[in-house]
Amino acid sequence: MTKRVERILRVLFGASVAAIIITAGAFTYYAAGEIEIGPTPVQFSLRKGSSLRSAAQQMEGAGMLQHPALFIAMARMLGEAGNIKAGIYEVSGRVSPYQLLLKITEGDVTQATITFVEGWTFRQMRKLLDEHPAVKHDTRGLPDADILKRLAIEIASPEGLFFPDTFHFDVGSSDVLILRRAYRQMQSHLEAQWAGRAPDLPLASPYEALILASIVEKETGQGDDRPLVAAVFVNRLRKGMLLQADPTVIYGMGEAFDGNLRKRDLTTDTPYNTYTRTGLPPTPIAMPGLSSLAVTLNPPASNVLYFVAKGDGSSHFSSTLGEHERAVTKYQRSGRR
Repeated sequence: MTKRVERILRVLFGASVAAIIITAGAFTYYAAGEIEIGPTPVQFSLRKGSSLRSAAQQMEGAGMLQHPALFIAMARMLGEAGNIKAGIYEVSGRVSPYQLLLKITEGDVTQATITFVEGWTFRQMRKLLDEHPAVKHDTRGLPDADILKRLAIEIASPEGLFFPDTFHFDVGSSDVLILRRAYRQMQSHLEAQWAGRAPDLPLASPYEALILASIVEKETGQGDDRPLVAAVFVNRLRKGMLLQADPTVIYGMGEAFDGNLRKRDLTTDTPYNTYTRTGLPPTPIAMPGLSSLAVTLNPPASNVLYFVAKGDGSSHFSSTLGEHERAVTKYQRSGRR
């Protein structure tokens, strides 16, 4: 080997070493740098089976990465390209790209939450569960009867059986587990309220109380009116009067309801039409909250039998038909209860 060749090789070797040092320094600088998130925590989710490139794109879309190509190169250099863990992550304050890489490769996921809202139907619950990215969807596509079987619930309908609340769970938890928790919570509240119920209620069982509470939930425009709404329906049941609750009619119409309740809907008989049938409908029509359960089982002493919406979310309550008709004329010029 000639001296000239040796000199060229030494130069090339030196240049390579220098390039490696510069590259390593640049990546060290990048890895230790800061990504400023801000005071509000940012959540982002990585889908199951995400590649390193896909994960970087998802984080870029969530505002977590400004230079995804550098992040990908850093992860590959550190041998972490194949260790991405799916889940929901939360970051706040300042974090370095290296800390972010550790977070998503160690699976440092945050707990997820899901909120079931008072007055929701089971169909609305299922839609939320099916669309939640942190939930393992074991019930998706199953008939309601099969879901009840998995939960070991021996009731024909799932409507109203689950408590409306915010539930925290580990990412990847089965929707069956979430439903079971909501069911047990409802049973606990229902049993406690039933045990402390007022005497001589026209309700034969906790399930009947649940049905009536669901109607109270759907009929209440403002929370302050809820006790008297419950009193109206309890008084009507005592007297054998029709409940005449629009929400039960709407529930019985199912998907045929287009947002407008017409006179013919009130006269078309279904098991849920409380204008054509006395007593309670066969099942709840929604999830009642704790306050609706409480006032249903301990309504205030009152002789009210009617109420009409005043147009501001509240209701006017009456004890006689004449008073009610005057209130209807004043507030709506049409009314049904």
